[in-house]
Amino acid sequence: MFMEKFAPHCYALLRIVTGFLFLWHGSQKVLGYPSAMPDGMPFHITYVAGPIELLGGLFVMVGLFTRWSAFLCSGLMAFAYWMAHGTQAVLPIVNKGEPAALYCFVFLFISAYGSGIWSLDQRCCCSKKCDS
Repeated sequence: MFMEKFAPHCYALLRIVTGFLFLWHGSQKVLGYPSAMPDGMPFHITYVAGPIELLGGLFVMVGLFTRWSAFLCSGLMAFAYWMAHGTQAVLPIVNKGEPAALYCFVFLFISAYGSGIWSLDQRCCCSKKCDS
């Protein structure tokens, strides 16, 4: 009740911070910054997952093509969970897949909810078209 009036602001912060945190995973894979990935990383992690994380995280953060970007990021994290973690053990606490599972469902929620306030989708002249 007391926080209800801040719901749009809290959602915007959730979207912005999630995108910001996610883009650094891609930056690490694609740009080697802030720290390089270990040598011998599979091709698909560096050249498929990396750009999706970097650009998808950036788009979600700034709220551009938000629904589609978040949906793609959600799918990537679902795939990452089941390929890298889900085969190790059933529970995420055991298979170290909690971040992937959490990202998957936060991005799924963002995809369903849309860009919200403080987004480029809301500012552009085609806001209905960008966020559809």
